[in-house]
Amino acid sequence: MTQPLMRTEFTDLPLLSRGKVRDVYDLGDALLIVSTDRISAFDHILPNGIPDKGKVLNQISLFWFDRTREIVRHHVRERDAARFPERLRPHTASLRGRSVVVERLDMLPVECVVRGYLSGSGYKEYLKTGAVCGIKLPAGLRDSDRLPEPIFTPSTKATTGHDENISFDKVVDLVGKPTAEAVRDLSLAVYDHACRHAESRGIIIADTKFEFGVDETGKLHLIDEVLMPDSSRFWPADTYRVGTSPPSFDKQFVRDYLESVKWDKNPPAPQLPDAIVQGTAQRYREIFRRLTDRDLE
Repeated sequence: MTQPLMRTEFTDLPLLSRGKVRDVYDLGDALLIVSTDRISAFDHILPNGIPDKGKVLNQISLFWFDRTREIVRHHVRERDAARFPERLRPHTASLRGRSVVVERLDMLPVECVVRGYLSGSGYKEYLKTGAVCGIKLPAGLRDSDRLPEPIFTPSTKATTGHDENISFDKVVDLVGKPTAEAVRDLSLAVYDHACRHAESRGIIIADTKFEFGVDETGKLHLIDEVLMPDSSRFWPADTYRVGTSPPSFDKQFVRDYLESVKWDKNPPAPQLPDAIVQGTAQRYREIFRRLTDRDLE
């Protein structure tokens, strides 16, 4: 198993941000986004990473960008490290398979969450209020129930701490009604398209989140990482059961381990044992193969 890439140190390039997973460099009118193998849980970056995780996130996003390009524009300019700008050539080995050069856009301050099934924070909110993000749902729904139809349940983009669910009216306040309606409709359309493909591969996409940016002409673009294991719940259809939290091809495996060792979710985060690292890497690679029908580059 390859060693995980935990961070990049390209001292000849201006570092714009270093997030929980991605290192972003400033290329002027474009950005270089590098998906590392860092993994976070409960808002903390864990001390050891997951080999090839960044490659999975990058390449699965590119797969979905390609599949949904008839629905929505995306921000990717170049995906092949061999064709990156000349100034990036010294770093080709580190960038190959896990990076993209993208258009620089103004990011909307909203996480565009779509839920087709009731799980996670949405299920907890439903138990308390009978609704999710102000959307009233039928009584008597159970954990992991399929919803009558997918719902748009946006949240804030928190720079620290947890994102918070918000109503559609709040999205209108933040970005204006035309943009709010557009990102809602695009999010639902992309989710619907992705679900139909995933279901043909024996996978349920329980929920996911999208991000959008706006170019200088005001056109919306789908950005960031799309329909991948860090931002979606992928359930194997053959083990799906209502009333339980199904096994998943995402980092729930890591969360379950951290809960089992009674971590108080305060730093320092515990080291992941090798069995958890390998099990997580296997789940990420498996969902990539099942959805794309190919191996990682």
